[in-house]
Amino acid sequence: MRTKILIVDDVEINRDLLAKILGDEYEVKMAENGKQALEFLDKWNEDIAVILLDLVMPEMDGFQVLEELSNRPWSKHIPIMIISGDNTTQTESRCLEMGAVDFVHRPFENKLVRKRVNNAVTLFQYQAELEEKVKQQTRELRQQYDLLQEQAEQLRQSRTNIIDILGSVVEYRNLESGEHIKRVKGYTRILAESVMENYPEYALTKEKIEVIVSASALHDIGKIAVPDAILLKPGKLTREEFEDMKTHTTKGCDILDHIHNVWDEEYGRACHEICRYHHERYDGRGYPDGLKGDEIPVSAQIVSVADVYDALVHERVYKKAFPKDKAFQMIVTGECGTFSPKIMDCFQRARQDFEKLAGESKD
Repeated sequence: MRTKILIVDDVEINRDLLAKILGDEYEVKMAENGKQALEFLDKWNEDIAVILLDLVMPEMDGFQVLEELSNRPWSKHIPIMIISGDNTTQTESRCLEMGAVDFVHRPFENKLVRKRVNNAVTLFQYQAELEEKVKQQTRELRQQYDLLQEQAEQLRQSRTNIIDILGSVVEYRNLESGEHIKRVKGYTRILAESVMENYPEYALTKEKIEVIVSASALHDIGKIAVPDAILLKPGKLTREEFEDMKTHTTKGCDILDHIHNVWDEEYGRACHEICRYHHERYDGRGYPDGLKGDEIPVSAQIVSVADVYDALVHERVYKKAFPKDKAFQMIVTGECGTFSPKIMDCFQRARQDFEKLAGESKD
């Protein structure tokens, strides 16, 4: 609580008069000139409730004091009142422009000075209290925001763990080690970042890419419902068996529909899009819905390429692994189905990163 006033005037009688008017409400401090006032304020500014400043003084006049105070950050918390015999509008305007909050003309009425001083002090104290409340509320809001961010991150991590576990269940049943999921996520990230950089019309962002990468782990969740005789068959599937295998896209979505309170709407939509449409092809010859072109969500288009590439360069129960250059050519030439020209452009740009990841990973 600021309880002191500082009277700055080179005339002793003027200082004493103001001290007499205000001394019963405030602890009065005095300075004979501007230089002395600044020295005092640099040490005790936190105690000063108001400064009463004369303009005409030796060594440093009131204008110079106002200019010096404007360079001190703490001065904005102390009201400065000018008390002067200069009654010109020009002088008063100049003082107000330099930061003074009021201008009292000499000669003055004692009651008027007391009232105007009290008004200035009250206003600034209220302002200081309000600023402190705002700061406190800001701190509390920041703490709440940080807590929410921490909780959101924990939820995201829990969601990712759950999804990875579900994806790994499918892979282990498919006699895979679970590395397929990690590799598909890696390829998905590489390709999605290339799409974001080269084709802004798809409106991918870093946040959306994180969702797509994580959701890609569930692209084959529906294979849980495929019989072992078909899923683990070492040879070529019959037409009927292949039709059964194709149902893993729709059955996967049925499974996802029964999972509640694990992800938000955006995440759930990405999981469904990838699960249902990652076997669609750009020319409409994919399944299960025969979508064409950009009817296929970009998330599914990206994961589709990632999934096909990984299946080609790694051994499966029904095939040997293809060399990386052969796998690349098979995809870009349409041997594995038709993909979007834009996605293929990004795939070719990212070829080196794909092959690097394929070389680093092991089953």
